[in-house]
Amino acid sequence: MAALSGVWQRLLRPVAGGARAARPLLAPAGARGTADSAEEAAPAPAPQPAPRNTDTSSAPPVPGQESHLRWNGKKYEDIPIIYILAAYNNTHICITDAKNKRLVQTTCGTEGFKNAKKKTPIAAHTVGISAAAKACTKGLSHVRVVVKGLGPGRWAAIQGLTMGGLEIISITDNTPIPHNGCRPRKARRI
Repeated sequence: MAALSGVWQRLLRPVAGGARAARPLLAPAGARGTADSAEEAAPAPAPQPAPRNTDTSSAPPVPGQESHLRWNGKKYEDIPIIYILAAYNNTHICITDAKNKRLVQTTCGTEGFKNAKKKTPIAAHTVGISAAAKACTKGLSHVRVVVKGLGPGRWAAIQGLTMGGLEIISITDNTPIPHNGCRPRKARRI
């Protein structure tokens, strides 16, 4: 290895555990004969594909189709739904079961925030934690989330739900988008 340039010596020097560092793919012509013959003779084992787990999916099932996925033994359609209304001046959270029976409802005003403080992300975060704590007392662990509105508490409420101990299965954005319907309000001048 004394004939190698300084760069290749640094790349091929022994590592802390006593094993040699892997030889680079593009080594100079003089460096090709420096590897041990035992390393070259033994073929590298073929990588095995990771076993597929069919019980999980990155996407929720398509509505109306039967799914084999289960969360706590429940189908996707039987998981409770959390509705978050993120208005510009307040954040409402309503938790319902799969049959749309209301279990928990809370807002920034019911959590003690008054007037302009209701619109802050901190208030929405607090409401999310409070709603999650109430839902956990009712025995909920896995939920679906439906978000409506463009208020400042939109993501803070979702973070509060996860911090409160709920596991979110899916997030759906249900914000109404006009297809050139009513004339919008004038833009704010700041």
